[in-house]
Amino acid sequence: MSTYVYGITAAAHPALPEGLAGVGDPPRTVRVLTEGELAAVVSDAPERLRPKRKDLLAHQNVLAEAGTGGCVLPMRFGSVALDEKSVTAVLAERADHYKERLRALDGRVEYNIKANHVEEAVLHHVMAENAEIRALAEANRQAGGGSYESKIQLGELVAAAVQAREAEDGTALQHLLDSEADAVSVGPESTGWLANVSYLVERDRAEDFLAAVERARQELPHLEVRVNGPLPPYSFVEPGPAEPASAAAGGADTGAG
Repeated sequence: MSTYVYGITAAAHPALPEGLAGVGDPPRTVRVLTEGELAAVVSDAPERLRPKRKDLLAHQNVLAEAGTGGCVLPMRFGSVALDEKSVTAVLAERADHYKERLRALDGRVEYNIKANHVEEAVLHHVMAENAEIRALAEANRQAGGGSYESKIQLGELVAAAVQAREAEDGTALQHLLDSEADAVSVGPESTGWLANVSYLVERDRAEDFLAAVERARQELPHLEVRVNGPLPPYSFVEPGPAEPASAAAGGADTGAG
């Protein structure tokens, strides 16, 4: 039977609550597979599993329960291995990697930061900073709205200026937050956000990180900044090209296989 993997821990990790239920309908009982110094938190995998709210919450609950006893490397929802032997084989094959990650992520949580422009505020900035846009907008106003061509030209200029500002503001936001994190994972582009970044933060320094987010909101009031966390460190199970917060760690979708 296929095996659903919730996360990876040390073999010495405290026992999970008896009867802990995971994904599926009815919920599958969670168990632990041990291989050397590592263990995997698993259950039987339901057939035709879909990311429904009930199962997403069950996945998160298992990780939360396991996390109360120490560090857990969280797997993404839907991580399924062929069988138990496949899971323990990966634990053995990647033992050094997983043990290093458990040490690196111990006592740390993830905060995901997403940001976008407040439309009216960023247009105000663009108009204030770009003399060419101001002049063309004024010419169009005096001409009763301007010609079709001049309207198109103005729209293209504004769009280009806003796009350039997105890149600048994304960099500025990250600069304000990087120093408060142990590592950074930049999310994929084309997500609809000018910034989509995950930060690895010491649990004991979470208040400092959130205070830095508030300072960033004050310094960049034309941005809408959303915070999601604390989360299990999903984006940091796989190491990136550099661990320091000054470098992007390139989080990846991870699974036991």
